Amino acid sequence: MKLLRHSQPDPNQLTLQLDFFTPTPLETKQENPPPPFVEPEPSIPAPELTHQSPLPPMSPPIGRPADGMRRIQLGEHHIDYALLRSKRRSIGFLISDEGLRVTAPKWVTLGEIENAIREKQRWIFTKLNERRERSARRLQPQMQWRDGATLPYLGQDVTLRIRAHQAAGIAYDEETLELTVGLPADAGEQQLKDRVQGWLQARAKETFAARLPIYAEKLGVTYQSFALSSATTQWGSCTADGRIRLNWRLMHFALPLIDYVIAHELSHLREMNHSPRFWATVQSIFPEFETAKRALRESAPETLPIF
Repeated sequence: MKLLRHSQPDPNQLTLQLDFFTPTPLETKQENPPPPFVEPEPSIPAPELTHQSPLPPMSPPIGRPADGMRRIQLGEHHIDYALLRSKRRSIGFLISDEGLRVTAPKWVTLGEIENAIREKQRWIFTKLNERRERSARRLQPQMQWRDGATLPYLGQDVTLRIRAHQAAGIAYDEETLELTVGLPADAGEQQLKDRVQGWLQARAKETFAARLPIYAEKLGVTYQSFALSSATTQWGSCTADGRIRLNWRLMHFALPLIDYVIAHELSHLREMNHSPRFWATVQSIFPEFETAKRALRESAPETLPIF
């Protein structure tokens, strides 16, 4: 996920946003940061690099490489990659839905490039495996809106119980993890979705209102207001004058992930940037932020219920 900053901002309206799948600070050192759903690796000096063992398992490519692709053998494995020549002074790597792309200076030889791939092969195999697993999660069947279906709520699977002919209402049992929804007999699927979404948004307001003051006090900052967001690409945002927006769909995740986003946004009231000082600020009030950030990145929006 990438944290975006508007060009030529109004100091009073400066906003920093926490997008889905933002790269870690270490991963943002490339000259041209990639769009969401791309895994970048910091560039490395060319050309002197050493050998490391690969991470199994990876299925070998079948047949010849596709047009424009090259193939390299890494131990018992093969990997196809696209090679892009540029004026940059180092060798860079990027993992996307299309696989591995290597960007290298025009003067670096193919042998030196392959040595660089061998140096970074553990990272490459790890990220390709993560990409494969994420793609598999996207192919999982979407939630069926019916009695007995499960809905992710605060990191747990909650069972939907639909009661037709009952008075309209909705109730959650924390012990049985059941969400009972009363609907008219002729209600359709969209009415069920609307009722559940409204309940989730109400719980989001309560949860965020309770958690924000905790981390604001730890940081010694004051926020002006907070509101729910329905953004499709951002978990939260913060303006320089203290207006916080948090995505209500965070309620699908466990409380530590919600707390991370809250701590992240409030930390911008101390550091309106993403410098090392900013991340040190986040860590000072949320030491396990790296784990939470990684979990959010690995939670593809495609796996969440469609409202």
